[in-house]
Amino acid sequence: MSSNAVTFMEDHLRNLTVGRGFLSLHVDTILVGWVLAGLMVSVSWAIGRRLEAGVPHGLQNVLEALLEFVDEQVKGIFPIEDPMLGALALTVFLWVFLMNAMDLLPVLLLPAIAHLFGVNDFRSTPTADPYTTLGLALSVFLLTLYYHIKHKGVLGYLKTFLVHPFGPYLFPVNILMTTVEEIAKPLSLGLRLFGNMFAGELVFLLIALLPWWLAWAPGILWSIFHLLVITLQAFIFMVLTIMYLAMAVAEEGDAH
Repeated sequence: MSSNAVTFMEDHLRNLTVGRGFLSLHVDTILVGWVLAGLMVSVSWAIGRRLEAGVPHGLQNVLEALLEFVDEQVKGIFPIEDPMLGALALTVFLWVFLMNAMDLLPVLLLPAIAHLFGVNDFRSTPTADPYTTLGLALSVFLLTLYYHIKHKGVLGYLKTFLVHPFGPYLFPVNILMTTVEEIAKPLSLGLRLFGNMFAGELVFLLIALLPWWLAWAPGILWSIFHLLVITLQAFIFMVLTIMYLAMAVAEEGDAH
């Protein structure tokens, strides 16, 4: 790869950042993520105001079908009735899907628009940024902690560190193993999504390096394939979120 190509890749993989080190903020990631969240809430609110029982149409029909699909997934995984979980799962799926879908925009479009306003660094796909995916994973971890304590109590949750997976007589090993397991769940959840979306972004950038008359065919083919990837990744993130919450409320013998 030539030095110009390397420079091109580096320039388009650099976030609009405020601050340094651990305290830095990726402004583009936050902006795009919250704009999409606002769009999702606004559209849902508008559809909710115009609900027509028995005769769904347009987006209402799509959302009702999606809600039924998500509700079936929740009922198949979660062991008890929880009225909040269906809405949570649908929100997770839609938000992750929308953030993933930003990868389908022409890779140079938003950076070019940002450049018109004097912004040199701008990335348009929030889930190609580990700050987003690990932040989402941390939120899932905090939810599992809440469900653990809500259904088992603080002592019941701490007990799992003493007796799982080898019984009470090996509690020092159990504490280590369970701690690693609890940390690995959100870490793997976030890194899986980030890895897939970052790889997709790299492929689009590589295609953008080709001459326009050569780039259109692989660009269209990769976009079609990537549409499947972004949908699957949103679905996997949703299902694993439900699964981790289900493990948090399950009895000890069932959870492990």
